[in-house]
Formats: sequence, structure tokens, C-alpha cells
Amino acid sequence: MAENQNIEYKSSWRDEFLKWICGFANATGGRIFIGLDNTGEIIGVTDSKKLLEDIPNKVRDTLGILVDVDLHETDKGDYIEIVVEPYPYPVNYKGQYHYRSGSTKQELKGAALDKFMLQKKGKRWDGVPVPHVSVSDLKQETIDFFKKRGIKSQRISEDVLTDSNEHLLDNLQLIENNYLKRAAILLFHPDPEKFVSGAYIKIGYFKSDVDLIFQDEVHGNLIEQIEKTIDLLFSKYIKAIISYEGINRVETFEYPKDAVREGLLNSAAHKDYSEGTPIQISVYDDKIIIWNEGQLPENWTVEDLLRKHPSKPYNPDIANALFRSGYIESWGRGTLNMIKECLVAGLPEPRYYYNMSGFWVEFRKDIYNEEYLQSIGLNSRQIKGIIYMKEKGRISNNEYQHLNNCSRNTASNDLSEMVKKHLIISSGQKGAGAFYTLNGIAQ
Repeated sequence: MAENQNIEYKSSWRDEFLKWICGFANATGGRIFIGLDNTGEIIGVTDSKKLLEDIPNKVRDTLGILVDVDLHETDKGDYIEIVVEPYPYPVNYKGQYHYRSGSTKQELKGAALDKFMLQKKGKRWDGVPVPHVSVSDLKQETIDFFKKRGIKSQRISEDVLTDSNEHLLDNLQLIENNYLKRAAILLFHPDPEKFVSGAYIKIGYFKSDVDLIFQDEVHGNLIEQIEKTIDLLFSKYIKAIISYEGINRVETFEYPKDAVREGLLNSAAHKDYSEGTPIQISVYDDKIIIWNEGQLPENWTVEDLLRKHPSKPYNPDIANALFRSGYIESWGRGTLNMIKECLVAGLPEPRYYYNMSGFWVEFRKDIYNEEYLQSIGLNSRQIKGIIYMKEKGRISNNEYQHLNNCSRNTASNDLSEMVKKHLIISSGQKGAGAFYTLNGIAQ
């Protein structure tokens, strides 16, 4: 078995491995095997009986915790297994706090250490009280707007109209020991960037990853940012297709508004505001990418977001307020709603990515329309082939020849060019069974 989140192999014991034990205790626990090589093969240790006594004592004296240490005797040699349980409180090694992440050990410092300490105390970053700011410092227009939205969504009683701001914020659990929480400042303060660096949204229109054509920044509190960003995206960055039903003019946007709004709201609710990096929205001719600094819940993967899942907001106080205002659901349906809205609009499913830099959601346009295909230089044969694939799902070289009354070489060249443009993908087969499908809609 390979090393992973909960398993570490060491060929021999060194006292510095107490840091690894500290890391496991601060994370989800794990096992350290002494006397195994990096692949998990037994190579044995010569001082196993001594280690059986020394390791528990060193762990207890240095880390202040208890671990199980077991001796395994085999024909290949003896090896030691150290079983570390996760601890509910922070464990330190000589004042250092280590944490197991994936198959690596990291020393926590700065913002990462702050988050870790808060979580061990049952708190989140957005729930920390902030001194020297009062309810009177908050923006009354935003509070009034919040109340109206909450009443309209039937998640707040109409009695809130006569409540004081203090009572409203207390009911939203945004006050602790007479101090406003960070969430209250982000949601309602006229200038939250005075307290939280990077608490704004950047939008850019790109022709390519390196060609930025124009850009905007959206500042203010979170509720203002959400409203301003949606208005800006759908008035300046996203085109509307105009049609008429009788004498009535109908605007159909390239992307479903509800899906893009959901993507933005997810970014605002789940962003790691301690990192000081703004939410970034990149708009291209054929896609929109929304990125935020953040992380998935412990042991979650992107695949978990693609099926029904519980709601575990990274910022529970912010998420609760957005729910009460009617902006978001509380049942973990945001990613599923985005998928549904895109499919109803006839667009590819949004793509979700997660890595150490943050979380991405990518909305893709239906680029398989004649106007766009002409704009990127496709000839009439290729456009006819694309339309055929949209209707039939696939096309073979032979079908392409008959459709366009062209030679095999012409068909092969046309299809190869569309593969290079990432418009279609080959089945990878050879001969009569080979075919092509659209790249994106087919996936």
C-alpha cells in the first residue's frame, strides 16, 4: 500500500519523526510504520524491543499525548507500527504545530495556523469577534435591502421591519459578547476592506489567457458586490441574443443567469477570506471561469459535489445570512442547480476544479453554432459536419465524405483541423469503426 493521508513509512526511527506524529494528531490520525521502505516493503529494524519502550515515552514527554506502539515480527524482519488518534485540541512539537495533508507534513504558520487553532476551538474565521466597530458603523441601505429580500423569500418574518438592527444581527448570530463578528462586517459594512484585505471581486475579459482586453473591480460589502457583479456581467460582459415573440422583444443570454449567480454566491459563501485574495471572474469568448481562494471540506472531492451532498459552508455565518436573505439554499444543492440550469439552457455541464490554489467553476458556451464557427475560420463543410454531430451525436470519415460530397483526404484534413482546434475528439479507433464526437457536450 502506498503512503497516503493516514499512512507513513520510515526505514528507521529518528526523534524528528515526532513531528509526523504531531501532524497526524492534528489532522485525522494515522499510522507510522518503522522498518518499511518507501514502497511498504519490510526491511526490518534491529532495535525493535528498545523502540517499543522508547517511542511511547518520547511521544508522551514531548507532545503530551498517548499513542499505541505495536511490534510485528515477520520472516523478513521486525517492524514497529505507531497508531496515532486524531486529537480534539491542538498538539504542538516544541511550540511548532504540524499537520498531515495528503502524504506530506506541513508546519502551520501565519493564517494557516490561525485557521487551524480556530477550528480546533470549534470556531470559523468568519465567526471571530472584531473590536472597535459597532452596529452604527454598518450601512443602513444594505440592512434595509437585506430585510426586504428576506421577507420576500419568506425566510424572515415581517416583524423584522420594526426590529432594531442590533436585534436583527443578534438573531442572525452575527454578534458575540457585544462584538460584531467578521461576517457582519463583510456583509454589511460600507468598506469591509478596511478590516479584510482582498474582500472584493475582479472581473476581466480575455481573448486568450494572456490577452486581457478590459477589466473591472467591484467593491463594497458582500451583498452589494453580489448585486453589482451580476448586473455588470449581464450588461457588459455577457451578450444577449435578441429575438421576438410577436411584437415582444426577448433577450436570451449566452449563459443562464441563475447558474452564474449560483456560482458567484458559492464563491462568496465559501471563500477563504483570510488569504487576502479577491474572487476572480475571467470571461472569454466561449467560457466564464469563477475562482475563489478556498478549500473543500475534509476528505471531500469534486466528485462529491456532483451528487446530492450535505451543506458544509466554509463560512457558516456568512452562508446563514445569505440563506436568510433568499440568496442561497441550505441543502448543498448549489452545484447541482448550476448543472440543471445549464442543461435546461442546452449548454454543457459546468466543470468544477479544485487544487491547493482554490476552487474553480467553469461555464461553457454552446460554441457549436454557425456564427461562432465561422468566426474561428471553419469552412462550410466543417460547419455542416458540426451540425450533423449535434443532431446525430457522432460522425465517421465516410459519413463526412457523403455529407459534403468530398474526397477521403479532404474529410481527413477537415476533421484533423477540428480536432486541433479542440472542437471535436476522436474515438481513438482505426478503420471502419473510427468516429468523432463534439468535445464538451459529449462529455
